[in-house]
Amino acid sequence: MDDLDSVNGIDDEPFPEWLRPPYRGFTVDDLFRLPELPSHTQLIDGGLVFRARQSIHHSRVNTLLEDGLRRTCPAHLRVRRETIVVLGPGQAPEPDVFVVRAEAAGGLDTDRCAARNVVLVAETVSPDSAIRDRERKPQLYARAGIPHFWLVEEGTRHRPVVHVHELDPDTGAYVETGVHRDRLTLTAPFAVDIDLTAVDRM
Repeated sequence: MDDLDSVNGIDDEPFPEWLRPPYRGFTVDDLFRLPELPSHTQLIDGGLVFRARQSIHHSRVNTLLEDGLRRTCPAHLRVRRETIVVLGPGQAPEPDVFVVRAEAAGGLDTDRCAARNVVLVAETVSPDSAIRDRERKPQLYARAGIPHFWLVEEGTRHRPVVHVHELDPDTGAYVETGVHRDRLTLTAPFAVDIDLTAVDRM
């Protein structure tokens, strides 16, 4: 270890072998098998993605969306937060908030959901994951056939701005159907009415 490493606090411990990806990348089975993974680790394109510490604002926005969806969620659906959604062998993101069919929601010990049972995914953009949230994840969700996607950006006065997308069955890609500030009022995938300014009071 040279002087610069010493100053930066870098030691000469070997890279953990279990963290080295195989030639074709990690799989979903690996994600749930590997020891000592930090909580909320995701799998994107066969690579492990570690989440940065959430800001208070990010957590409040997700709570606002979760509570708002629960108020009007029909009996055949359930609202979930920060649980792995399996999209394919090397794709297992953890959406901020999503809606899944009740028969597939599982109990308190459920650690994953299959994409075929998910009807809505919401991602709140964070600085550490902005490109993934805005670009790669929507591509993967659309490819998996999830019909509704919300991208939540930070607007003026730190209030959430919700970009609503629906899956175009002809192109297999999302089409933006509206941008909602102050209030989110929708009829699909079910009746939704969320006061986005309520984040000011949380």
